[in-house]
Amino acid sequence: MFKTAEHLYIQVADNIEQLIEKEVLKIGEKLPSVRTLSKQQGISLSTAFQAYYHLESKGLIESRPKSGYYIRFNSKRMPDLPASCEPVKKAAEVTVHEMVAAVYNLMAAPDIVRFSVATPPPEILPAAKMAKAVVQALRELPDYGVAYDPLQGNLRLRRQLALLSLSWGGAYTENDVVTTNGCVEALTLCLSAVTQPGDTIAIESPAYYGALQLAEGLGLKVLEVPTHPATGVDLAYLDKAIPRHKIKACLFVPNFNNPIGCCMPDKQKKELVGIIEKYDIALIEDDIYGDLYFGKQRPATCKTFDKKGNVLYCSSVSKSVAPGFRVGWTMPGKYKDRILQLKHMHAIASPSITHAAVGNFLETGRYENHLRNLRKKLHTQYLRYSQAIMEYFPESARVSRPQGGCVLWIELEGHINTYELFQQALKHKISISPGRIFTLQDRYSNCMRLSYSVPWSKQVDDSLKTLGKLLRRMG
Repeated sequence: MFKTAEHLYIQVADNIEQLIEKEVLKIGEKLPSVRTLSKQQGISLSTAFQAYYHLESKGLIESRPKSGYYIRFNSKRMPDLPASCEPVKKAAEVTVHEMVAAVYNLMAAPDIVRFSVATPPPEILPAAKMAKAVVQALRELPDYGVAYDPLQGNLRLRRQLALLSLSWGGAYTENDVVTTNGCVEALTLCLSAVTQPGDTIAIESPAYYGALQLAEGLGLKVLEVPTHPATGVDLAYLDKAIPRHKIKACLFVPNFNNPIGCCMPDKQKKELVGIIEKYDIALIEDDIYGDLYFGKQRPATCKTFDKKGNVLYCSSVSKSVAPGFRVGWTMPGKYKDRILQLKHMHAIASPSITHAAVGNFLETGRYENHLRNLRKKLHTQYLRYSQAIMEYFPESARVSRPQGGCVLWIELEGHINTYELFQQALKHKISISPGRIFTLQDRYSNCMRLSYSVPWSKQVDDSLKTLGKLLRRMG
């Protein structure tokens, strides 16, 4: 296949990055000059410069005046991973909203560096293209979109979402998809369809605070399942816990979990589906970050391996295209009729204009092109943030190594209280997410979630340096 200059410089850069990862090229070593690289690779000087600029933007190499380019960073030198949590003895009632409110009431405050928000900001989302898509939707929709959409959702959007499932091994049609007002509504409908107040559900630990709030709102008990920071849920523990705690459903984020960023290996996803089929319970799969992978291939989903309809797949474009459009969906398997019944009771229909606009955006092929650029930016930001944390934070800090998504999980020494850090950081106009909001137990007070979705800048670098200074004072 013919390669454009853009593909060529990325290919050259990726090859050099692999040599850095394998430590064939070591930190501090000098790279070939641009002219030498051009001759070695049979590429133009411009392409060679672009390859080095690409690696420099990731912080992997650095330019030294009148000297050339040198290896600066190898992600293998990252700190140790955070520890997995200890198993809990029983399910807990849910009470987390007060601390969450304290953290997130300031989300819209001006001039704050929002390391607490796990959503890419508007400047790296396709705002102008979405505006055009909205105009087109207004022209094409009957009565300019003021009428209700069908209960199951906009047909064009559902068709495109079914086609998207091909990227993770699905083979679904528009009839398998129900659109929702964002992913939270999808999760709410799915949990409501498979549980009743007083039931127990299993979630990861640490868990997305929104899942804890959702469980609280539905009157559910929660069992936190130990979760490895690289491979996800402890399946051996889960297999024993389901009958012991009479778990009615599981709510997991297998791909790039929020808050720790782990990605469950595809083999374990298949094993997880086997476990829920054995006990005939539901698995609600939140795949909202699945498209934001850094590798060559999108990871599979649990839904990929679902043959009996026990997996209720949920996602949205809130982390990739337009959080304000509130476009979400579910592929609820054998629970579809119940989901439609609940949607009719609580929402009647999804918003016509924004859902039609996203359907158009997907249909034109712009989504995949946008995703390639977004993934590249997020991967670069992850590397730059990680380097700054290594430089500015105490050496004892343990840091997760996500392969996608937009959050880092940081474990500090036991005496550090990250809620106190949050309060001190606010005085410097910096917002973080203290670890305590991601659990019902008395744990993670020395941890924090830090989003790298804010584009790298001097302000970001200075803010991370400030956090490091505050931590050293607390140490």
